[in-house]
Amino acid sequence: MVGFSCLGIVALIIVIGAIGAALTGSSDTADTSNKPAPAPSASSAPAEKPSPEKPPAEKPKGSQADQFKAFVAKNGTAAEKKAVKHVTRVQGAGEQNNLLDTAEIHTDYTGGLLGPHGGDGKLLASIFAEWKASKNGLVTVYDSAGEILANGNY
Repeated sequence: MVGFSCLGIVALIIVIGAIGAALTGSSDTADTSNKPAPAPSASSAPAEKPSPEKPPAEKPKGSQADQFKAFVAKNGTAAEKKAVKHVTRVQGAGEQNNLLDTAEIHTDYTGGLLGPHGGDGKLLASIFAEWKASKNGLVTVYDSAGEILANGNY
C-alpha cells in the first residue's frame, strides 16, 4: 500500500513539472535564430525609399461586455439578443493563450443553475463561443448573486 501512494506522489510531481515546462516554454540560451542581423553599411546598398507603414491595428473600443453585446446585436438570434440585455460584465475574453482560457459572463438574472434563466445562460455561453474561439476555453455564466447559471466550451 505504501508503494502505491509513493508512486502516486511521484506521478503528481511529474505531471506538475510537465505543466510548468509547457507554460514557461523553452529558455535555450544557445539559440541564435532570434538575434537581429547586423545593420548594412551605407556603402553596400543604395538608399531605399522607406516603405509606407501600416497604421497599428486599432484595439476594440469599449469594455468586453460592450464588445460582446455589439457582436450579439450584429450576429445573434432574437433570443440571444434578448438574453444579452441582461449581461452586466464580461471578464477574461481579452487575451487568450489557448492552453487554459477562461471567461466569465455576469448577468442580472437570479435563480442559479436550476432557476428559470438556465436556458438564457446556455444561450449566452453558446453565442460567446461564436464570438471567441480557443482550443481549450471555458466560459461560465453567473447570475446576480454569483451563482453559476451555465457554462460551455469555446
